[in-house]
Amino acid sequence: MKFFIDTADVDEIRRAHDLGLVDGVTTNPSLVAKSGREFKDVIKEISAIVNGPISAEVIATDAEGMIREGRELVKINPDNIVIKVPMTEDGLKATRVFSEEGIGTNVTLVFSPLQALLAAKAGAAYISPFVGRLDDVGHDGMEGIDEIRTILDNYGYPAEIIVASVRSPLHVLRAALIGADICTIPFGVIMQLCKHPLTDIGIEKFLADWGKQGI
Repeated sequence: MKFFIDTADVDEIRRAHDLGLVDGVTTNPSLVAKSGREFKDVIKEISAIVNGPISAEVIATDAEGMIREGRELVKINPDNIVIKVPMTEDGLKATRVFSEEGIGTNVTLVFSPLQALLAAKAGAAYISPFVGRLDDVGHDGMEGIDEIRTILDNYGYPAEIIVASVRSPLHVLRAALIGADICTIPFGVIMQLCKHPLTDIGIEKFLADWGKQGI
């Protein structure tokens, strides 16, 4: 399974990249706004660090505006910029156009297997179901991932599933067991994946035993 990092914080991206844990990056307007920087500058800097798909989200809500913005964003780095569009009727229209032009898309704000099916049929390269937000309203977000995996496999759609709105290591574990292609993970959760209390206890014990040798 591939790991994307879900952030617009360049320092976080560098740290995770140095660990060899970043296969791609997902951003959105909210994340970039938190950075306090100009959107295109952030995307350009990220693309210089990560040699993998970088999702840059459009702001427009109409298909024509999405297409116009997407064509401009992909110019930042044609090799790895993916255009992120919302799961709407206009988003599907834009996805179809981008697919025909050879521009990769990430259809975001997906909350049902049928929405995922529509995105795949429209030619999406990536589909981003939001598991944490589904959990928030009393649904099992990961159950939807399992259903989407089955649907895509049934019909051979090449779209890759990006498990998004990841809140904990358990989401990552279940995604891996289901066979999701990608998890896009906040930096804090990536760091949690590295940790286990027994690892820390083991290191402390090894060091204590070594110290007893008087060396």
